[in-house]
Amino acid sequence: MPSRSGILYLISGPSGSGKTTLCRRLASEQQAEYAISCTTRAPREGESHGVDYYFLSIHEFKSKIEKGEFLEFAEVHGNYYGTLLSEVVTKLESGKDVVMDIDVQGAALVRNSKNPSIKLALVDLFIMPPTVAELRKRLTGRGTDSDEVIELRMNNSLEEMAYKDQYSYLLCSGTHEEDYLQFLALLQSQRLMTSRLDVKTLDVG
Repeated sequence: MPSRSGILYLISGPSGSGKTTLCRRLASEQQAEYAISCTTRAPREGESHGVDYYFLSIHEFKSKIEKGEFLEFAEVHGNYYGTLLSEVVTKLESGKDVVMDIDVQGAALVRNSKNPSIKLALVDLFIMPPTVAELRKRLTGRGTDSDEVIELRMNNSLEEMAYKDQYSYLLCSGTHEEDYLQFLALLQSQRLMTSRLDVKTLDVG
């Protein structure tokens, strides 16, 4: 079998679309490695540093911005989020697939990256909730946020959905299992693209 470059599977979608659950399942089934993001928000119950996020102070985060260490970063809901370039490129160059769960601002920065490994690897997918009513139901059903936070997330979600046409692929959410089968199928199809294969390793004699 020929070797291939890694795929950067970039996933966006509003809160409640199910994108994080899909990304984590993909990683748990060892279909791809999760790109752990940095954030300045406080850990939620059950979250661990270096597993769910790299939890940084605002000073630490801004220092990394100044040093150019981020592939992408943005301020969301009053907190900073970002992905370290080193977290992604090292994996891609060793042939590993990487899944990123980021917002539309971060996705735009990744698309504009000049790094050749990123440009070759990128596959971007936007996940849409089936309806606005279902989105609100999912956000309310979490039971972890106040009414004010839910309304903020709803408003931000509606704004994010306006960017869906900037993505190469769109998945309209149904059941979790239906979503995952489509989610995985796209990744598997990308692995067959000849542009990702190192054809020099093939024996054509």
